[in-house]
Amino acid sequence: MPLKIWRLLPAYAINGVEVAIGIGFIQWLASAVAGPHVAPLVVSGAVCASIADLPNSVSRTWHRVSAAAVLSMLAALIVDLLRDSPMLGVAVAAVAFAAMMTLAWGPRAGAVSFTPILSMIFSMAVPATGHPLEVAGWSACGSAAYVVWSLLATALLQRRYRTLVLVQALDAAAQLFRSRAGVLATATRQDSGAAPMRAWISGEAALADRLQAARDLLFAADPGTRGVRDVAILLRLIDLRDVLLASRLDADLLGRDAAGRAILDHVAAALCRIGDALEAAARHVRDGTTPGADSLPKVDLDPLLNAVVLPAEDARMRLFPSLINRSRQLADDVARIHLLLQSQAEALPLTHEQLQKFVGPEGWPMRALRPHWRRDSLVLRHAVRMALALGSAYYLALALPWGSHPYWLVLSVAVVLRGSLGETLARRNARVLGTVLGCLVVVGLSHVPSPSLQGGVFLTALATAHAFVNQRYWLTATAASVMALQQSHLVNPEAGFAIAERVADTFLGALLAWCFSFVLPSWERRSVPEAVARVLRDLRAYASHSLRAASGDPVEERLARRKAYDSLSALAAALQRSRVEPKGVRLPARQIATLLDHGERLMAHLSMARMTLERLKRAEAPLPQVDAMLAEAAAALSACLDLTAAASEGVAGDEADALLLLPEQPAAQDVLPWLTRRLALMVHEAGRIRSAAQVGLDA
Repeated sequence: MPLKIWRLLPAYAINGVEVAIGIGFIQWLASAVAGPHVAPLVVSGAVCASIADLPNSVSRTWHRVSAAAVLSMLAALIVDLLRDSPMLGVAVAAVAFAAMMTLAWGPRAGAVSFTPILSMIFSMAVPATGHPLEVAGWSACGSAAYVVWSLLATALLQRRYRTLVLVQALDAAAQLFRSRAGVLATATRQDSGAAPMRAWISGEAALADRLQAARDLLFAADPGTRGVRDVAILLRLIDLRDVLLASRLDADLLGRDAAGRAILDHVAAALCRIGDALEAAARHVRDGTTPGADSLPKVDLDPLLNAVVLPAEDARMRLFPSLINRSRQLADDVARIHLLLQSQAEALPLTHEQLQKFVGPEGWPMRALRPHWRRDSLVLRHAVRMALALGSAYYLALALPWGSHPYWLVLSVAVVLRGSLGETLARRNARVLGTVLGCLVVVGLSHVPSPSLQGGVFLTALATAHAFVNQRYWLTATAASVMALQQSHLVNPEAGFAIAERVADTFLGALLAWCFSFVLPSWERRSVPEAVARVLRDLRAYASHSLRAASGDPVEERLARRKAYDSLSALAAALQRSRVEPKGVRLPARQIATLLDHGERLMAHLSMARMTLERLKRAEAPLPQVDAMLAEAAAALSACLDLTAAASEGVAGDEADALLLLPEQPAAQDVLPWLTRRLALMVHEAGRIRSAAQVGLDA
């Protein structure tokens, strides 16, 4: 039974348990070696280093946890040196500024950036001791001990982490299939709402994040039988996204009558069944079981031709083979995933060395800071904003009637104030709720004076706070409040729990964080010109790799495709965050949404063109003719997607004309007319992207 429960735990829960066990062991060891009065100081350093301990490879854990340990040690040293100085508030601001500037290294610095702030707050909570460097010294010991623990634990859990990161990617893909089914089911309805499209956009962002997390763990691992299988599944999953994106093509040509709705309803139902098969594959990967022969996804769209009655001359009849073939290809790719789980070998399209190019960057090169020493840098603006907020919070706390714990107000502001207004608002509400709940828990525990129970609750709260920080922040806030109050009580028992002061500081800190969101604000519109330029640049690069009849570099093509997806996802995330900003500074939602919509359509067209070219190569079609077509389309695309160049004329006519341009013969009989149409629509989409980009930038 324990093994079964362990298999059901997601990676973040296992990580939380691992962190709690490590902290508990370090606490016991410190208490046994140096005494119970030293153990809380050692634990403080270990807790700070543990923030950067996430499900990762051993090398990445070393880079991040060791960086967190060094930064937390330096922050504790600064507090020790300035403990009785009025300049401590200035030091708080300086530490906050330096901590936030680490975000110049991107997402990998997200957890690391908070460790010096937390270390500084823990050190401020400790009463003055006889030796000026005692707190920083013991904290450094705890940080160093946790670095060793994290490396050992990560090495031990590495195989499970790789399994679960693949499970998360499969689950995200399954959810994306269902979201796409929801979009298709409402595509031809007049009353279709924005909810399915929002679910699709958020699902794409989630899948992109999980695919990259899977690349970082699986591609970097030494290849073995199990590793090769998992990499093959991941590569299949990455290609699935292309074909799924193509499911939207021509959907708007089916009309809004009963026949058009029936066709899309059948296709949506097929996508849901494929999503179920992906979810089943995820369960088999998680549990280490082998799917049976009857688990392959069954997608039978042949009855669709009988269910939908259309005149023979209706042009929509020519779309059926394309729609059915796409659904069958999706089902075949998912079936290949199930066959891989049944131990059927599959050769990888890329070598182990080539796969390393898709692994995210690691380390801390100083050149990453150079682009951010300018006034319009979002990282620099947030660092200045955080420094002003925490410095102000410290001096304000000293002036309050209950100013015995000024670090609590600093902590409340630090955990709520984020880089964007939307994230700050979400953190504000969750933090207030979590603090109130946490204080209620501590009030209840205060009536049970059991040291062993208090220690168990502390470790449970630590595991919960660590595990759910990116899942349910209100739960993290609740557990963190319990942990912070208990930690403060352990290092300074005479001060008591001070529940009322804690709640008041949380409300005031949330208010301060919200107010400081408007100081040097990082409105999304500041990053839009660069984001739009990146989208156009990456789409242009991907098109240049895809529109080649001769074989190109598969690694460079896949890298270009990933960059294009990442650019569209980043712009979509900016649009989502902008929705909660003041009306006067919001992004032009319609223009940006149009750009994203046609950008995804272009990606889908490029994917279909690439698959058509592969079919032509297998059939030994006349490639010189295809070369000329591709060169002309690539030149037109490049002109459309370059705002500094003269635009191509694109494709004339509206969507009804595009429907009439459907070739008479099915693609199985003559694929060249279909490729010609695909290339023309591609240039048309590029022109729409250019128009939306120009209008959006002007707005």
